[in-house]
Amino acid sequence: MTIESILGAIVIGAVIGAIGRLLLPGRQAIGWILTIVVGIVAALIGTAIAQVLGVATTDGIDWIELVMQVVLAIAGVGLVAGLKRSRV
Repeated sequence: MTIESILGAIVIGAVIGAIGRLLLPGRQAIGWILTIVVGIVAALIGTAIAQVLGVATTDGIDWIELVMQVVLAIAGVGLVAGLKRSRV
């Protein structure tokens, strides 16, 4: 794994996590680092699911893969925010 791939995962995770957080209604009491972590995990899982389904290798932007990643980020942000809220 190169430094470029690690930085790319962080940037993509930040974008996916931010989109998921913006699309989730209500206020989420989680920080930006946790949002990035959720986004990275959602991006990795979404890519794995897209590869299994055979929709990860298309010409241009992989819209189906992107939608899966954002939906997983929405679920992840909601889950993490709910778990954090129940601990307080």
